[in-house]
Amino acid sequence: MTFEDLPTVPRAEELLDTAFSRAARAGRAKSGREAQESMLQTAANVVGDNLDNVVQAWPDFDRVDPFYRDLADAVARDEADLGVDALRKHLSEVSWAAGKVAELRGEYQGRMRKADADLARKLRKQAFARIADVTEEVGEDLLALGEARDALRQLPDIRADEPAIVVAGYPNVGKSTFVNAVTNADNEVAAYPFTTTQVRVGHVERDHIRYQLVDTPGLLDRPADERNGIEQQAVSALGHLADCVLVFLDPSGECGYPLETQLALRDGLALQFPDVPLLTVCSKADRSREVEADHYVSVSTGEGVEALVDAAVEAVDYEIELPYEG
Repeated sequence: MTFEDLPTVPRAEELLDTAFSRAARAGRAKSGREAQESMLQTAANVVGDNLDNVVQAWPDFDRVDPFYRDLADAVARDEADLGVDALRKHLSEVSWAAGKVAELRGEYQGRMRKADADLARKLRKQAFARIADVTEEVGEDLLALGEARDALRQLPDIRADEPAIVVAGYPNVGKSTFVNAVTNADNEVAAYPFTTTQVRVGHVERDHIRYQLVDTPGLLDRPADERNGIEQQAVSALGHLADCVLVFLDPSGECGYPLETQLALRDGLALQFPDVPLLTVCSKADRSREVEADHYVSVSTGEGVEALVDAAVEAVDYEIELPYEG
């Protein structure tokens, strides 16, 4: 499940304009009381169906993968100043409005059945006014959901149902070079809305299983105390996703960060991902190997690159779930 398929959320004014213009066209095809009934039914259906579709399009956050829930909460807080609990409240209000419009349709259709043309016209106008009031009452809810939807659609395509190897380390230590070298040429490049740099997602395949390699600059390239609350929450979301973490170190110092600082970041990540296998990687091993590491690699010479991928896959220890055979 991703958020890229969330439909556009209509504004209250746009929704009412569409509903009443369609109702006017429907009324022209008939006359007398029938015209008023047709207009009411059309307008109520357009408003009610659209409001209901907004609610149904959003996932049940109690059932989605925790990665998506926490990430959605972080993104929504950053972009729309609301989290998952607030999204639920907005969705509940819109759901109420959809039900209220259906209730009004039934009420006024019943009253119109015994009315003449003039009274039916008055009742239809009353119904339109009340439908407009209900729709405008949830106008702010629709706006908030629209802002959250636009933010969530920007997320990179990271899939919680596929094994994920998260690549971490300070800038310029060779993370992106490694991901580019071992993954498909058509890597997904996007950005979390709250970072200034791009997230890179590549894929490798072993034994017909696709593994995601996720490089997250802006999140896992500095200590925890330098991240704001939203970034910390996004890191927490990655904790649900990660099946293995590779921490790249550059002992040559060419990256611009002292080795001690890089090691401190590695130790902090180990605390943040306590249940996830973490491999220490000496990057640029052709230039310096002055650090104790699990693996020594050099993308420029090819040393240790495939061995690191194999070790990460082994650490993930992913098994395809087969259908139960009785």
